[in-house]
Amino acid sequence: MSRVCELTGKGPMTGNTVSHANNKSRRRFLPNLNEVTLISDVLGQSFKFRVTAAALRSVDHRGGLDAYLAKARDEELSPAALKIKKDIVKAQASA
Repeated sequence: MSRVCELTGKGPMTGNTVSHANNKSRRRFLPNLNEVTLISDVLGQSFKFRVTAAALRSVDHRGGLDAYLAKARDEELSPAALKIKKDIVKAQASA
């Protein structure tokens, strides 16, 4: 399982650990991933995602999973999230 957010596409970054003596050694900065269940109001279904804490705050800020996916770019979304986005658009068009 990769350490990538399914909604924002954020992954690990690299950098240096710098000691007090200014010695530098390479390290990885991992995203703060959490396994959450988000509910789609349009589909009336819940979905499990691995998302960062920042993405979870963005979902709340935009008003839920449906509103977040409507504004999200397709390149950032995982294949599972992209399928859910297309299902939501299809359900809204038929309603």
